Amino acid sequence: MTYPTLKNLLILASGNGSNAENIANYFANHHEIKVTLIGSNKPDAFVLQRAKKLGIPTFTFTKQELTDPSLSSIWRSYHIDYIILAGFLLKIPSWLIKKYSKKIINIHPALLPLYGGKGMYGMNVHNAVYENKEEHTGITIHLVNEQYDEGQIIFQASVALSSTDLPENIAEKIHSLEYNYFPSVIEDYINTHSPDS
Repeated sequence: MTYPTLKNLLILASGNGSNAENIANYFANHHEIKVTLIGSNKPDAFVLQRAKKLGIPTFTFTKQELTDPSLSSIWRSYHIDYIILAGFLLKIPSWLIKKYSKKIINIHPALLPLYGGKGMYGMNVHNAVYENKEEHTGITIHLVNEQYDEGQIIFQASVALSSTDLPENIAEKIHSLEYNYFPSVIEDYINTHSPDS
């Protein structure tokens, strides 16, 4: 009996890290996929505390270090196969996109191409959705290319909004979609696109 090769995930996050923790828990007992490493561009990001609690190794880096291909030497020994962006706010440099072609997955808190682009993240998105009185919003899970939020879309899910929904209510609805779908969409994508799948 042969077993598939383990796929190792690196999660990059800039903030609280609830999505990162949710993904790590989803794959905690998985036979084929594992969150092996978590990185952040902010040394005080709470995601690092979440990772420590889960027993997952972490590392931090600066915006400048992200532009240097030597950064990958930090995770070389972890045999990283896919990079997951879970609330990561820096633009991914071209060297990393080339190194992990079609293997960097991001989640965006809106239905792209709506409310995408530089500066459109978190409450900035939810405030814009609220101000424009949208009747629906949602999440987009997509591959990363060299332009903000313009990579190939893998999955979208929408949720209805009411006239009484404030930006905070919109954020809660989006978080619920993220928790429900992001881990399983990652799993499906890897299972479908890996060479030994």
